Amino acid sequence: MKTSELILAIETSCDETAAAVIEGGRIIRSNIVASQIESHKRFGGVVPEIASRHHVEQITLVIEEAIQQAGIQKEELDAIAVTQGPGLIGALLVGVNAAKALAFSIGKPLIGVHHIAGHIYANRLEQEFEFPLLALVVSGGHTELVLMKEHGSFEVIGETRDDAAGEAYDKVARTLQLPYPGGPRIDKLAAEGEQSIDFPRAWLEPESYDFSFSGLKSAVINTLHNAKQKGETFAPEDVAASFQASVVDVLVGKTMRAAEAFGAKQVIVAGGVAANRGLRASLEEVFADKQANLLIPPLALCTDNAAMIGAAASILYHQEKFADLSMNARASMPL
Repeated sequence: MKTSELILAIETSCDETAAAVIEGGRIIRSNIVASQIESHKRFGGVVPEIASRHHVEQITLVIEEAIQQAGIQKEELDAIAVTQGPGLIGALLVGVNAAKALAFSIGKPLIGVHHIAGHIYANRLEQEFEFPLLALVVSGGHTELVLMKEHGSFEVIGETRDDAAGEAYDKVARTLQLPYPGGPRIDKLAAEGEQSIDFPRAWLEPESYDFSFSGLKSAVINTLHNAKQKGETFAPEDVAASFQASVVDVLVGKTMRAAEAFGAKQVIVAGGVAANRGLRASLEEVFADKQANLLIPPLALCTDNAAMIGAAASILYHQEKFADLSMNARASMPL
């Protein structure tokens, strides 16, 4: 039985083709994800053209499965939401055009959603927001601290100046010759190693909430390169543990300082790197005795999915922030 609005959400920003039906912004009626990891693994990263072709092949099937699993007819939907950006432009266009076609065919409103807003709102599928809240966004190409004083209001108070944390993980993983995707491999390896290598922490200016991981990435690569030239070796698990400790120290340290400075009632973690066990454990330890309530979504809602897009779209639906059929995908899109 339907008690509040039903939104079909579509997500195709990178290498997952996803569709979900969300009720009232908080209830997951269905959440279907078709992953492309196996297709991209042999290339060591996402190939945009291959990603787009897979989306074209999967999008209709995924949407139909999401509607069927939700136990509804598409005419019962109140709106169609889709990731408008940021992301790979070819991949985004598949989702955007599918959403526009479906919205037009059943005469329902169209809602364009920011991908990072989706990651933030994944947390609301677990627990209602309390404002002001601070979101630590750590996904592939994004590392940001976002202050929210009300629904739909995003103030970026800190962001990466060069490599995002996820990019640094992938580059270090490649240096260690770990298979794609690198982030989870480093996290798993780090749990087996010792923090025996003193890699740098980029704190930047004393008052800054910005991040920088390019120097850390270079330090890891140079350390391994210099050791190889000298005929020395480091245990890969110790490199992973030492690298991860540096990343986590900075992420947690800046998040804690910002939460106290802005009087956050909640601290939420968003994005694929939120699945990192080292980061989760450190945040849970630090915020155990703090005023702010820490929210970290379950692993299934950390990586790209459409349920998070539906959760964010619910706010836009009630604010009546609809798009028309001229809406286009945006590879770069400010939060």
